[in-house]
Formats: sequence, C-alpha cells, structure tokens
Amino acid sequence: MEMAYQERWQAEIAELQMILSGFDLREECKWGKPCYTVDGKNVVIIQGFKEYCALGFFQGALLKDPKKLLVQLGQVQAARVMKFSSAKEIATKAATIEAYVREAVTAEKAGLKVQTKPPEFPVPEELKEKFRNDPQFKRAFEALTPGRQRGYLFHFAGAKQSGTRTARIEKVMPAIFEGRGLLERR
Repeated sequence: MEMAYQERWQAEIAELQMILSGFDLREECKWGKPCYTVDGKNVVIIQGFKEYCALGFFQGALLKDPKKLLVQLGQVQAARVMKFSSAKEIATKAATIEAYVREAVTAEKAGLKVQTKPPEFPVPEELKEKFRNDPQFKRAFEALTPGRQRGYLFHFAGAKQSGTRTARIEKVMPAIFEGRGLLERR
C-alpha cells in the first residue's frame, strides 16, 4: 500500500528532490523515504500519502511560516508538513519551499529544538473514585513512573463512556499493583 503512494507521487517527489539538491544537505533513505540531514540530524523528509505529497519538517513548529503552508498532523508537537497535489504546484512554490528549508537548516545548525512537553491527561472521575475507595491502589498508581501513568491516563481517556473507563481501570489494576506499564507483559 505504502509503496503505491510513493509511485503515484513520483513526479512530485522528483521535483522536491531537485529543489533540495540545491542545499548542503545529505539525502538518506529513512523509513523508506528520502530524508535530508545536516550533521546527522533530520531536517526534512519527502512522503507520498493517499491524498497528497508532503515535505515534512522535523522541527517545523520553529519556522515562521509567513505563507501559512505548514500543517500539524495529529498530536505531534515539533513536526509540520507542507502538502502538495502536483509537480506544477511544487515548481511554482519553489522559492517559498527554499526559504522554508533554508530557515529549517539554520535552526538545525543552531541546535534549536521545539520545547516539547508531555501532554497532560486529566485524571478521569472514575479513577478518582477508585482512588477514594482504594487508597492502596492510589499509592500503587502514584508509584508508577510518569510515563507509565501517562500511558494509563491516555488509555482511560480513550474511552468515551463512563462504564468503559471503569472497565478499563478494573482490567489494568493488577498490572498497576505490580508496577507495570500498560503495554508491559509480565
């Protein structure tokens, strides 16, 4: 499936590669895609998707984006993508693309990084209730690493209904008492 998208966007990928060849970046193949690095650090990646071809900026959130071309996909904090639907569109935006890449390279060379903070997941009411009724369980949960706690909170928050959240909490209680994370096996 993935490969078909790369083929579908061959002309667009070639157009982006041509623009990027003007930079002092190293083209490497990462995750099966053309990825451009400076001093071993990822700067941009070219990806073909179903609906569009994208130039992904690993630290895109740092860029000024005067033309409002960068899109945040999902919950990512640092990365941004520029979407294209034709090689012609890429060619007409070449100067803009170059300006953005230049800024991304400068930021990478300066060692700038998006200050990411772990997302905060609220403690659902059902879990608070469980903590009130079972102080030992509350202590076990609080003894988990912050990453493990976040994993569980994210898992609970994924349930839309109260009953499902309660069921999820009940199901993972033994693992929490053992100090394991959500995805850790015994």
